[in-house]
Order: sequence, then C-alpha cells, then structure tokens
Amino acid sequence: MALRPLSLSKALGSNGVGLETIKNVGLQRSGMQARPCLALPVVVCGDGALSASCNGPSGSFSGDDARRLGRRQAQVVVAEAGRGKREAPAADVADDEPSPSRASSRQKALEAAMADINSSFGKGSVTRLGSAGGAIVETFPSGCLTLDFALGGGLPKGRIVEIYGPESSGKTTLALHAIAAIQKSGGNAMLVDAEHAFDPDYSRALGVDVENLIVCQPDNGEMALETADRMCRSGAVDLICIDSVSALTPRAEIEGEIGMQQIGLQARLMSQALRKMSANASRAGCTLIFINQIRYKVGVMYGNPEITSGGLALKFFASLRLEIRSAGKIKSPKGEDDVGIRARVRVQKSKVSRPYKQAEFDIIFGEGICTRGCILDCAESVGVILKKGSWYSFGDTRLGQGRDRVVQFLRENPEICDNIEKLVRSRTSEELQAKKDAVNGASWTSVAAESDTEDEDFVTEDEDVEVLVDF
Repeated sequence: MALRPLSLSKALGSNGVGLETIKNVGLQRSGMQARPCLALPVVVCGDGALSASCNGPSGSFSGDDARRLGRRQAQVVVAEAGRGKREAPAADVADDEPSPSRASSRQKALEAAMADINSSFGKGSVTRLGSAGGAIVETFPSGCLTLDFALGGGLPKGRIVEIYGPESSGKTTLALHAIAAIQKSGGNAMLVDAEHAFDPDYSRALGVDVENLIVCQPDNGEMALETADRMCRSGAVDLICIDSVSALTPRAEIEGEIGMQQIGLQARLMSQALRKMSANASRAGCTLIFINQIRYKVGVMYGNPEITSGGLALKFFASLRLEIRSAGKIKSPKGEDDVGIRARVRVQKSKVSRPYKQAEFDIIFGEGICTRGCILDCAESVGVILKKGSWYSFGDTRLGQGRDRVVQFLRENPEICDNIEKLVRSRTSEELQAKKDAVNGASWTSVAAESDTEDEDFVTEDEDVEVLVDF
C-alpha cells in the first residue's frame, strides 16, 4: 500500500479528526517550526480509522503505545491510502440551515415548555409580546404640559418614579400636581407624609381634592413602606407619593439614642422594600413617586459630589428619575418682589422614553405650576400658536404682544386656553400612536453582512446592522 503525505487541513477536513487528536499524539511547536523527533506515520484505513506505527530504537509500537507517549515530542505524518481524496460522510456535514422537521420539533418543544410554565405558575407567566398588548407603557398627565412633552406623554403607570433636587426647587409641588391630575381623571391617590409637613391649603390651591386624598403620617420607615405596599397591592390606588425618602427613619434608629451610629439601616430598608414594591406596583398598575433629597459626599475633589439619600437601590429600581432645580427667580411686574421661580427638570433616567431631555416651567408662589405658560410654550413648539416678532396668534385670533401678556390673555379666556390645550394634546397623542405602530411593526433583529471569503462565516461587530425605533 502506497502512502502519500497529506496536509493537516485536508486530513482534518476529510477524516473529521479534531485538533485534540493531533495533540494527543504529541505534536508540539517551537515558534513556527516543528521540532524534529520520532516519525509516527498515521495511516488512514479503508473504514476511516487511524492506525499508527513507529520503528524506534526499542522496536515497534502500536497506536496504543503512541497514545501513552503523553507529551513526548513526536512528528505526525498523515497519509492517505489509495488514490483520490476521501469523501466526508454525509453525517459529518453540518447543515447551515435547520430542516423543516427540526424547526417544527423546536416549535413544539417551545410551546410545550410555555404551557408547562403557565400551568405551574399561572396563566400569563410567560407569553409573547405581540399577544400581550404592545410595548408602549400607559401614561397619565403630570400636571405640567412641558414635562409631559419631555417624557413622551406623561408619567408611566405601574412604575417607580424618583423626583430629587435641592431644597425649595419644586419637588413636592410637582408631586402634588401629579396627584391633582390623577384625581381629575377619576383615580385615587395617596400621600405618605413622612416629613409631617403636609399643607392642606397649599395643596387645595394646586387643585388637589384634599377631602378625598388618602394621607398617612407614619411613625417610622417600616410603617411607611409597609402601608404603601399594602395600598398598592389592593389595586384600588392609582398613585402613591412618598415624601420623602430621607425622612424614612428605621425603627431601630428611632428607638436608639441620638448620636448612635446606625450604618446602612435606611439603605437596607429601601432595598428590601423596593424588591417587593416594584413587582406589586407593576401588577396593580400603581405609580410610586419617591421624593428624595440631595446629600454631599465627603472628600470629593473631582466630579459631582452630590448623591441622593437612601442608598443606591432606588436608582436601579426607578424607571424614571427626574432632577429638578431652580433656574432663577421670577420678579413681580414692578420688579420689587420675587413671586416665583423658573424650574428646570432634567430626565436623568428613563426606561419608557428618551432620557436627558429638559423641561422648564414657572412655579408661582401660592399657586403652583403656571399651567397656561406651559400650554403657551408647548403650543408654540408644535405650531399651534404662531409667533411673529413679539406677537402671538392662534389662527385668526391675535393673543397679544409678549409672553406675559399672552399668559394673562389665556387666564382671562379659559375657553380659548382649553381649545389650545386640546389641540396640543391631540398632536401629542398622534405622535405617540405613530410610535406605537412603529414599535409593533418593527422587526428587532440584527442583519449580518455576508462575508466575502468562503472559509470565514462569522460576522464582526462592524458588520451588524440593527433596526431600531427612536422613542
């Protein structure tokens, strides 16, 4: 039988011999050259098996002897018996595409697994997103139209929202406007006043139905979070506002003496509560608003030293984080007194819309957010109100000259103001519906570019093309 040497790639491709098989018979390399050592001819038999023999100083040894060499140096010479190239068995050829029967069996296995999980944990435990009613999260108005524009429709239902910022920046005012908005739509709202600083008169001026507002002034942090969780699980409350996280004092800290170090108690309390409340809020469709304060880290020389209290759990569990700050004071018409502030809200985190957007609005002392100013700003941005120079016009109606005069005109003409707000919200709803249709009809797949070479069938990161929908 004549033996003809083969290249390593042909031997591997024709006989299905893995790289470990070659290593097991002792192939070692030094740089790019193979060290000369014992010649170990490997013969391909007719049935595709490999046989090895070697004539050395101690005589001949078989393939079993060659395997016992371990890591001793040897040189492998692969030979082919007979003429021509041996065809690979049909079973060794991997199919690039699954056969229809295999795809059908995989689909049946998937349906069986989903049915088993739903029978074990309840109907709807696992489901396809298309049959679950779409991917758009329902929202409700926040009480500030410019903020609703920045959020893509409003505050999300069944999610956790964090509002934080410095003192006197409008955190509680914004939360009270959200409570008033949910009450106007026929929902129920609850306020957990952990700071014991609730002002019914100011809340009534902002539009809150104080008589029907559920208020809890807890004794400790455990009571506050447990009360909020039970009300959330009832499914009868649409919005729960906790004011504030910094005032959620653990029971152990209250019972201890002032000055005793209680390290990490509040952070552990918040982490444990949020693990329960996040799932309960999603199932009940109840929005949880946490108002938080800012602290400063000690010894920070570079970067932002600000940090919110209550640990890091709220940052991760929150679907929406709103940072509110005062952008300046609003003077009276005569310029003598401060009558309000110009608030700026930045969307620091959002799982339901595009983050890092900003919204500005006026907060008038004793009145709350200037809703007519928000309507004017949004109507101008979407083209409902036209501005030429310093004059504003709505259709054929000239509203006035200057922003302050137009706001006063809208205050004196509530019917025109309501019509403008309806037009603005209708255009916003049309944009949201277009985004919803785009999400439901989009194919979230990655399209891989074909390789020019025949041997390489992988795709690099630069060759991936993703189909995305801009929220």
